[in-house]
Order: sequence, then structure tokens, then C-alpha cells
Amino acid sequence: MLQPFQKETPKNPATPTTYTPVKTAAPPMEQATIGRTLVIKGEISAAEPLYIDGKVEGSLHVTDQRVTVGRFGSVVANIDAKEVVIMGSVKGNIQCTDRLDIRCEGSLIGDVTSQRISVEDGAVLKGSVEVRTGSQKHEKNQSQALVKASEPEKPKAAAAGAGA
Repeated sequence: MLQPFQKETPKNPATPTTYTPVKTAAPPMEQATIGRTLVIKGEISAAEPLYIDGKVEGSLHVTDQRVTVGRFGSVVANIDAKEVVIMGSVKGNIQCTDRLDIRCEGSLIGDVTSQRISVEDGAVLKGSVEVRTGSQKHEKNQSQALVKASEPEKPKAAAAGAGA
């Protein structure tokens, strides 16, 4: 026997749902790169991560970012950064606010000041190492401020008259 035609009803009511997928991956981080054939002499300042595979001489100031010296990278400079990773060679002092990582093929000749340091087997490190905690840095800044505050200020009129 034939049954009358019935329209199939979906088990879930047809309510419009807006689905916004959750982003689990961070957006790609931009990074400045100094290629193998580049040679830079001078002062480099950046506010983004820096990858060096060429030659750099001078000074590097990469505040709150990472500096990576690639396997072919050669740096003769003082480096001031949040994080430094060395796979090539560096000659100069390094000041990190977070950590220094010297990989197995990397070499560093210079003094280091950092909160954390990692030196793999086979890496070369020649120089002094000072490991500080974040509170030590804060205490140092406070003590410098106290020294400046305790110094008496010369009256401007007296200072101007002394130069005459």
C-alpha cells in the first residue's frame, strides 16, 4: 500500500546559526632578515624580531624582541634585546632582558647579562656571565634613582656665574 508523500522535517530546527571559528594560531609574526650576502656596518634599531644570516658590525638595539644569528651569520657588535639565539658567531657583549640561547654550532666571545642562559654541547662561550632576576634589575634601577636624588642640585645662577 502506498503511503501519502510526507515532507521530511529536519531533526534540528532550521535556525540560522553564526559560527565564528576560534583562532588557535597566532597571526604570522613579521621578522626582518639580513641575508647571507648583506654586510651592514653601523647601528641597527628595530621593534620587530631580527634574523641575521649576513655580516653585521656596530651595535644592535632590538628592544622587546628576539635577535637570531643564523648559521652563516657573523656579528661583531654589542646586542641589546629581549632574547638572543646564536647559531653563528658573535663577538661583542650581550644584554638580554629574558634569555640567551647558544646552539651547538654557535660561538660567543663577549660578556653576557641575562635572566636565563642556555648553552648546548659543542657551543663556544668565552667571557663573563651574569645571571639576573627581574627583581635585581628593578632594585638596580631604584638604587640609581636614589643616588641621583641624594645628589644636591647646584643653583643655576651659581653655576652660570662659575663659568664666567
